[in-house]
Amino acid sequence: MPIPWLESEKVGFPPREIALSEPNGLLAAGGALSIEWLIQAYAKGIFPWYEPGHPILWWTPNPRLILIPGAFRVSRSLKKLIRNHKYRILFDNNFSEVIYQCGRVRRESAGTWITPEMESAYIDLHNSGYAHSVEVWSEGALVGGLYGVALGKVFFGESMFSVENNTSKLALFYLTLELKKQGFELIDCQIHSDHLSTLGAVNISRKEFNEKLDELIAITEGNVGKWKTNLSDLSCIDG
Repeated sequence: MPIPWLESEKVGFPPREIALSEPNGLLAAGGALSIEWLIQAYAKGIFPWYEPGHPILWWTPNPRLILIPGAFRVSRSLKKLIRNHKYRILFDNNFSEVIYQCGRVRRESAGTWITPEMESAYIDLHNSGYAHSVEVWSEGALVGGLYGVALGKVFFGESMFSVENNTSKLALFYLTLELKKQGFELIDCQIHSDHLSTLGAVNISRKEFNEKLDELIAITEGNVGKWKTNLSDLSCIDG
């Protein structure tokens, strides 16, 4: 079954309910990676994911993997890592390096969807106050982290990386603490992952996910619900 083609000049998506079941969640192709396109996409639970050299593809899978900030499971090994106070945790200190490292790690393994165009688009989102990074530092080196997009009371996780064991988990743990403190109610993990399931993530239907988004993201003209605090203004956490 063919999918709709989106012209880049006009921002808008087809109904989420027409997304394909195979491949799971493919909704449309085309459009653009501008801030306006991306904000409208995330507000509807849609995200871009495509291979280099191909058109932009937009997805809204069913079911959807989510994590409630207060439901994060801390394993015994992670508890030990937290107690050791070995790392420094920073927010929005070097977003561009985090997204670069996320792409690099995947290029060295099974390939990556984080194209140069995607990097540039999310750096623009970060500079506009919508995309954020959580960073794990050791002796001046970035050894783990994650990035995502914040709208309303939802954080849309995009990618994470580890150079040292469990550092991406450490970043996610401190993210959940900060989100809980700021009143966020949902972390979107997109598609099922055994790894994230062990940390407390669960699958819900696309219908339920969309209903939660409509409740947690209050979109009004001129206000798309940015993250309440610029995380770079927060003091660092010595993890």
